[in-house]
Amino acid sequence: MSKLNLVAMSYDKSAILNALQRTGATEVKLHYEAENTVPLSADCEQLRAYLGSLEAVLSCLSREAEAYNKANKIKTDALADGFEVAYNEFIAASGFKAEADALAERVNALADDRREATVRLAKLKKTAQTARLYSALEHPFDYYCNTTHTRVRVGSVPLNSADALAEEGAEEGGQELFCASVIASDGERALVVAAYHRSVASAAEEILQKYNFTACPFAGDTRTGAQLNAELEGEISALEERIAKAGAEIYGLNDRIRPLKIYCDYLGFEIEKCELSEKMRATQTTFLLEAYVPEHEAEAVRAALDGVTGSIYYEFSEPAKDEIPPTLYKNNAVVKNFEAVTNMYSPANSREFDPNAVMAVFYSIFLGFIMADIGYGLIMLIGGGAIWLKTRARPTGLTRLAGVFAMGGICTILWGVLFNSFFGTGILPFTVMPSLRGEDSMWSLMGINVPAVLIISMLVGIVQLAAGYACRAVQYWRRGRVWDGIWEGMTWALFCAGVFLAVIGLTEQFHASICTMIGGIIAAVGLGLAVLTAGRHEKLFGKFTKGFGAAYGVINFASDILSYARLYGLLLSGAVIAQIVSDYSIQFITGGNPLLIVLGIIIMLVGHAFNLAMGLLGAYIHDARLQYVEFYGRFFEGEGELFTPLGSRRRYINLLLK
Repeated sequence: MSKLNLVAMSYDKSAILNALQRTGATEVKLHYEAENTVPLSADCEQLRAYLGSLEAVLSCLSREAEAYNKANKIKTDALADGFEVAYNEFIAASGFKAEADALAERVNALADDRREATVRLAKLKKTAQTARLYSALEHPFDYYCNTTHTRVRVGSVPLNSADALAEEGAEEGGQELFCASVIASDGERALVVAAYHRSVASAAEEILQKYNFTACPFAGDTRTGAQLNAELEGEISALEERIAKAGAEIYGLNDRIRPLKIYCDYLGFEIEKCELSEKMRATQTTFLLEAYVPEHEAEAVRAALDGVTGSIYYEFSEPAKDEIPPTLYKNNAVVKNFEAVTNMYSPANSREFDPNAVMAVFYSIFLGFIMADIGYGLIMLIGGGAIWLKTRARPTGLTRLAGVFAMGGICTILWGVLFNSFFGTGILPFTVMPSLRGEDSMWSLMGINVPAVLIISMLVGIVQLAAGYACRAVQYWRRGRVWDGIWEGMTWALFCAGVFLAVIGLTEQFHASICTMIGGIIAAVGLGLAVLTAGRHEKLFGKFTKGFGAAYGVINFASDILSYARLYGLLLSGAVIAQIVSDYSIQFITGGNPLLIVLGIIIMLVGHAFNLAMGLLGAYIHDARLQYVEFYGRFFEGEGELFTPLGSRRRYINLLLK
């Protein structure tokens, strides 16, 4: 990574930043406090608010288009993000403001009108629901009014109370003081007209309340119930048409979604440039900028700057030793998927060894070891590979995860062949690896019966630990510390090799007892060198304590090896479930009963789908844990920040910079 120092005229700042964006190779950094300069400042809030208002319009247009397409079963990718845009078209979006403002005004007006109509419609529907019961009244509402001696009440009661109210009214009516008649019902409530003498008003009201009487809300209206209902239905229809028309007009503007997305991303770039002002310095007429540029992109940046203006001075230099430039990985398309695994822990800093290629190998091997089934591996390879191929042009987190599972699927198939497992059943005429259960599942380690696959898991772990120490050596050698790499890296790798051979020799089934002595000697030499050289940079007492600490580290080494037992545990649990699911399913399918055949197929599909999902979840987490703690714990420094070039923050488009 190189460092760019630039001084140019203030009026050229925007053009220079545009040119740097087009290279896709410049990350602006905070400028040091240069003499006779002041920090630049800019108020970006107004621009952010403007972008927010346009994105609200864009969201409204997109929702309407998606709803229309869904309702009419139209399948299209026209609304999808990530479409390609040429750089000239992107920059030309600066002239879209007037059209964007007019579009926003129109969409907002339509949306407000529809919102107002929707609120009004909801109220009218509620009113119409109440009014339907009163459509049975033959006379206008104001017909039912009080007289000099009589009070008339029109309203409704629960349907299950109507008969009781009518009967009680009849009893009182014998004295010609109170009567209640049920006119109609809607299945829930009954329409009631009650009349009583004013002398018994208090008692009559108590009776009505007793039966949960609700007074008519349309009392005094000059219309009949039927007329009221007809008018309400007409208003509802008009509002529904108004809402539909507004929606159709909004949908009719869907051809403006693409240019609006381009303009929104352009405004995002303008905001980014505005925010970058806080990282720059300025004099009365010039501005100063510092940035990081990948070394292989320096010439492209130079050409871009020279094409903007002649009133500019810039130079490239090496970052200071105490600087930690941003991290830019250089990996192939396969390894790039595994960068996401490392970044979840911490991106590597730019001064250290990039571990992703080595980690990708072990991660895939361990993932395959845990799943270890030909059928599961094929699903992982085909499913993950399909997602990765479809979305790799604009990769997301799902894209990277699919790529990891696809590579893990290849290893899963290989381990599945070695274990002779196809959805939990053996289909091959041979089995290379020992069985997980049965007579040959146990090996003798120093006379103790231990699960064979557990021993294999730990041997695989020793290999990764050795690789971790080798990576530590490479880390030192890249910094010119050759002897540190040998004493702190390779001696421990040598110790791991000795332990590996010793375990081979101590396991009776390998029939290689000679490896016990060879491995013991190699491990002793490696450990001895590590202990003797651990305190080489310390004074007398420090040499002793460092050496003792190195020897004591063997205990931690043993516990780290045991951590790889999780590979065996996860493999065993998944294999046992797969075998049980397949055994029961096959028994049902071959039983001859049609119902059992269907049940067997369901168990087969659901059981293996569940086992695959849970297996992948456990494998992903525990595999990552082994990389982070056991492997990266040997050499990894981390705490890096990923290289984020100017103008790379885009939400909607894939900008073609070249």
